[in-house]
Amino acid sequence: MAKPTLFSAVLFLSVSISFVFGAKPAEAQGPAGAGSASAAQDSARFLNPMNWMKKDSGRPEDGPALRADVEKKLTPRLQSNGILPANATLTDSCSPFLALEDCLTALHASRNLGLDFNCVRAAATGVHTSADVSGCKVADGEKAQGLNKAIHQLKPDANAGRATKDAEQQAIEDLKGVGA
Repeated sequence: MAKPTLFSAVLFLSVSISFVFGAKPAEAQGPAGAGSASAAQDSARFLNPMNWMKKDSGRPEDGPALRADVEKKLTPRLQSNGILPANATLTDSCSPFLALEDCLTALHASRNLGLDFNCVRAAATGVHTSADVSGCKVADGEKAQGLNKAIHQLKPDANAGRATKDAEQQAIEDLKGVGA
């Protein structure tokens, strides 16, 4: 009696799996070569979970090779404009940020509002580098807050939303200036 039950369960599972993954009975597929190769590729592409995820940020300047090139081009320009200290590089300053545009926005916001960039970077990213942030008003410690909230925390009387928007526009202009 156990054998028919086990056989029925295996048959049910195989039919269910075939149905879920789109397999068709062998007699319904037609002769091999009549579109079977493209059908196999389409189903393999659909069933691969890596194809379901977003591949990248969509920002070309965030690719590793291009980001390094853009950082090298922007460093002297930002140093000459007083946005980046003369002894700092954009690569070192922006290492905690995932997107270069976010780092440029934080640099501009800190300069526009007269804030210490190390404090803004630590509050916005949650990453504490070797820079001294002991004088910063960062309450959440290692938790990333985003730029808007970081500005509000570091300078409560500032219009954080407006400051963030202005800094974002300046960052976009910087990237356009180097062709990124």
